[in-house]
Amino acid sequence: MRFTSLRWLALLLCLAAVWAKAQQSQTLRIDKIDPPDWWTGLPSPMLLIHGQGLDQAEFKVEGKAVSIAKSQVSANGHWAFLWLDTARAAPQTLTITAALPNGQTKVPFTLAERSHDANAHAGFSSADVMYLIMTDRFASGDPAHAPPGENRTLPRGWHGGDCAGIEQHLNYLKDLGVTTVWTTPVASNGAIPQAYHGYAATDLYATDAHFGTLAQYRQLSDALHARGMKLVIDLVPNHVGVEHPWVTDPPTPDWFHGTAQQHPKIQFDFYNLVDPHAPQNAWYNITHGWFTDAMPDMNQENPLVAKYLIQNALWWVEKANLDGIRLDTFPYVGRPFWRDFHAALHEAYPRLTTVGEVFHADPQVTSFFAGGEAHRGIDTGLDTPFDFPVYFKLREVLIAGKPMTELKDLLRQDALYPHSERLVTFIGNHDTIRFVTAAGGSALKLKLALGLVLTLRGMPQIYSGDEIGMAGGEDPDNRRDFPGGFAGDKRSAFTSAGRTAEEEQVFAWTKGLLGVRATHPQLTSGIEQDLFADDNTFVFVRTQQDHGCSPNHDTEQLLIVVNKAPQSEPVDLPVEGTALAGCSDFRVVSPNMGAVPAVSNGKFHLQEPAQSLTVFAVR
Repeated sequence: MRFTSLRWLALLLCLAAVWAKAQQSQTLRIDKIDPPDWWTGLPSPMLLIHGQGLDQAEFKVEGKAVSIAKSQVSANGHWAFLWLDTARAAPQTLTITAALPNGQTKVPFTLAERSHDANAHAGFSSADVMYLIMTDRFASGDPAHAPPGENRTLPRGWHGGDCAGIEQHLNYLKDLGVTTVWTTPVASNGAIPQAYHGYAATDLYATDAHFGTLAQYRQLSDALHARGMKLVIDLVPNHVGVEHPWVTDPPTPDWFHGTAQQHPKIQFDFYNLVDPHAPQNAWYNITHGWFTDAMPDMNQENPLVAKYLIQNALWWVEKANLDGIRLDTFPYVGRPFWRDFHAALHEAYPRLTTVGEVFHADPQVTSFFAGGEAHRGIDTGLDTPFDFPVYFKLREVLIAGKPMTELKDLLRQDALYPHSERLVTFIGNHDTIRFVTAAGGSALKLKLALGLVLTLRGMPQIYSGDEIGMAGGEDPDNRRDFPGGFAGDKRSAFTSAGRTAEEEQVFAWTKGLLGVRATHPQLTSGIEQDLFADDNTFVFVRTQQDHGCSPNHDTEQLLIVVNKAPQSEPVDLPVEGTALAGCSDFRVVSPNMGAVPAVSNGKFHLQEPAQSLTVFAVR
């Protein structure tokens, strides 16, 4: 009898354990919804809900003219996808309910009214000047909020720059001549100790605490717009950080290309993407490989992933009132995704523009990704790529001693682009050695490079600090703090008094040329006609017409002459049939005071000073 009682007791204990486990498995919780809110007037959202016990739950939405079109839940019950139908809904606060037989949980969800500002989301163009800021290294404006771990002595550590610091120096940028600010990513990188750069996101719907709050980011946007300036966000649909919760608990088994334990290794030969005869195995790892082992590669071929990433872009544009998007690691994502991404973006925001990072020196490669033309049957929709070919060529001709004819030959390949006038030109960014360092510290070569970027076709981009000739070697040395942006700095390069004589010289040169650009539409919307190049000189015209000067001198053209030689160089060329035909009045308008050209017997003659760039107004 005693033996039987013990058996019953054991059975009861076993049943109790099973019951407790069942109860635990049915614990219901919703702890996060992506996106956290949405707007009427945008496509109906797909919600990604994270919690526990969701696999057994019944979902409902409470709201007027809103319903759940369909749902999908992960096998472990941690993730649920809800497709809401909000097409006929008015702004309101919805209630998302997940219910089990033994209980339920409710979460509010705001459906707000979309902005109706006709001036919002203006986009950027060749009329603009973009300024790249690595937020952590520019300026600290709100040190009280600084999370623990900031240490400016660590080259790869967090230094404390934030959105408030950028806002406090907008007048400096406005005075310089900047119209558009591009910041490195603001999405949260969690507790990753060396993620100051922002490219290892752990939450795509939160600003990083190091940079401030979402409200402070929006405040920066508003402050820019109040000054007639624009804001460009840096988005990374290619990958996230290895500490993102998805890495150990993905919403679907194929959320990434592989897993942290086993994944394709990245390939970098973009020619295999461009080659129409290349087999799939030649380019597969370019779009499927992990950029690094610490940056899990998103699977945009999964429709759920693609929808999530497209919605994320729309959310940031509306939430922060953005004007444009810089798209990181553009070639590493498949063309079908970019087609759908831009179709959704341009449908919602017709004026908003995008620029993609295609880190390659060959225009045949960079043009392959530009929107406006279908390659392999697909148009990416990208408004423009960065002009990496010009970046590389400027360094070759001004630093490595290549002839100027190579720059002219490169520009001839603009025919490959549907819109070469949109290209974003630059001499360096946060991934490259600073120009002045690569040039052996030569401020003269830096000034020539800046002068070309500011006068060639396209939209110039300046990396913060290039306007004062900041030095910097390989990463992370090329990401030094801007002098004067942080408490304890001995001087401030934001002011003339705080700049060295050489910094002031470069700053004055840059500001002067930006002033010329701002007052001469030939540089912002005109065509470019390249007239002459040899080993050391390059001569071109920016004009709104290409048939020469009119007899009554009612039109003005800009002539740009560059000489990189250490001695003055003669320039002689015929003008018949060029934009200089019929021109006789030449006036220096750039900071450099070059000699005035002469035209006689149908020929143009000029002795251009050593290592100089001169801009002439021509009538």
